[in-house]
Amino acid sequence: MKIIKSIRQMQKWADGQRRRGKSIGFVPTMGALHDGHGSLMRAAARRCDSVVVSIFVNPTQFGPNEDYARYPRDAENDAALCRREKMDVLFMPTAEAVYPEGHDTKIRVGRIGEVLEGAVRPGHFSGVATVVAILFEIVRPDVAFFGQKDYQQTVVVNRMTRDLNFPVKIVVSPTVREKDGLAMSSRNRFLSAEERKTAGVLFKALQKGKERIGQGERDAAAVRDAMTLLILEEPAARIEYAVVANLETLEEVSEIKERVVLLLAVRIGRTRLIDNLPVRP
Repeated sequence: MKIIKSIRQMQKWADGQRRRGKSIGFVPTMGALHDGHGSLMRAAARRCDSVVVSIFVNPTQFGPNEDYARYPRDAENDAALCRREKMDVLFMPTAEAVYPEGHDTKIRVGRIGEVLEGAVRPGHFSGVATVVAILFEIVRPDVAFFGQKDYQQTVVVNRMTRDLNFPVKIVVSPTVREKDGLAMSSRNRFLSAEERKTAGVLFKALQKGKERIGQGERDAAAVRDAMTLLILEEPAARIEYAVVANLETLEEVSEIKERVVLLLAVRIGRTRLIDNLPVRP
């Protein structure tokens, strides 16, 4: 596995792959890798001739009071996981390389980036879309792989890729979960042992919402209330949002007529967790 830190070297490697007619798969990450990332790497390896994993903790998607400095960084273990998965390249650019002095261009995301996570974290998806566009131009992938755990992010990236005509196929892989259903996330390592037990309530709430819909409930408010009440049984859990939304627009629905996505953002202690579950009535 090659470890590349230079943007020019990364572009040169990608150009060489293209000249040899090889397809490039791309797994963009912020590091602190776990088996959820591993599943994306394996999906990419099955589909593409070569796979690039990037690790870049993107400063522009963090707000002033968020955990950029605290975000977990573990380059040695990340590289070891990439080697185990037989990745071709680990791309690890610096913030100064990605955003050189004077960098002043941002991608503005429309309505889908302003609701839910976008409402709670203003500017977050502008930062996400901008860095993904930059990475696409550097790595020049044929296919890029994202996890369903960050559902709104996948919607934003799909829209941006389509609207700006990037020649990249976006593949969204299912959420990888722990035994109790907790979605794997780099932020899970911030949870204490007691908080980790509490965190399983997110998946239980999503399952409760799915169960209510499966029983014939079509009132979105009733489904939302069922999820909310279950979460509120845990004193350490604080709900930021619990919604039933349209799969593509992310607008909240009042009546469940077709497939929807259940979305949660919950704080357990100091740690903010998100999760989702698409459901067909």
